[in-house]
Amino acid sequence: MDSGVHSKRLESYMRKLLTAACSIAFAAGLVLAQAQEGPKAEAQDAGHDLKQAGKDTGHAAKHTGKAIKKGTKKGVHKTAKKTKEGAQKLEDKTK
Repeated sequence: MDSGVHSKRLESYMRKLLTAACSIAFAAGLVLAQAQEGPKAEAQDAGHDLKQAGKDTGHAAKHTGKAIKKGTKKGVHKTAKKTKEGAQKLEDKTK
């Protein structure tokens, strides 16, 4: 009977050892899988950030261009109005 107890203990010990070894192997596999996906994911994030920065720059340039157009138009109209007023004053003085 003594050898039966030892074999059961040995069997229990071996199962625990095998379970621990499998757990360690599984964890190592997960770590390696994460390590391989890390740089790829970072590169995708960097590419996305770069694309977004380009879009933001384009939107800012468009906004600036519209503001310049509006300011130029306003200035031209104001200048034309003052020129017309000056011409009218000159005409009134020469009559």
